[in-house]
Amino acid sequence: MSALAFWKAVVQDESNFLERVTSLLRESGFSYCVIGGVGVNAYTEAVLTEDLDVILAVDQLEAARALLEREFKVAEFAHTLNVYDPGSKLQVQIQKDPALTEMIARAETHTVLDLELPVAAPIDLIRLKIVEAMEPGRRPSKRGKDILDIGRLVARFRDLKREVPPELAERVDAVTDPEDAE
Repeated sequence: MSALAFWKAVVQDESNFLERVTSLLRESGFSYCVIGGVGVNAYTEAVLTEDLDVILAVDQLEAARALLEREFKVAEFAHTLNVYDPGSKLQVQIQKDPALTEMIARAETHTVLDLELPVAAPIDLIRLKIVEAMEPGRRPSKRGKDILDIGRLVARFRDLKREVPPELAERVDAVTDPEDAE
């Protein structure tokens, strides 16, 4: 079974939602990149997640929303546009923070779960994960996953260790396997 087939089985994506969303964004010429757990998976061993986090150029957000609403259910929240399809439990979360747009220029195409996707640079991913891990209002289980993702990135890219603030260093060290380094 391919990695994509496995992920689609886990999120019960019976409508090819993942491929439809990413194809729509790519074919429509939108500037975007993948972040979050799927982004980390592009550089490290894969860990399952039930969402796809995306940064989209802010000036293209309204056009993307209009296009996505033609095919999918779109719900707006304070920081994201969430895209759903009834034939899938996968959720696509498009970040609305204009400060994140600059990450798109540093993104590179990687194979992630058998798909070619533009993925944020490791430095951008770890910085986002650090912010999330330090967010006091975030659920402890989510912060724990963020620590694991930081550890996976540090294990793969040792120079990223300098980005980890002292208050997270011990927790990151506890999940970092030195055997995984480049």
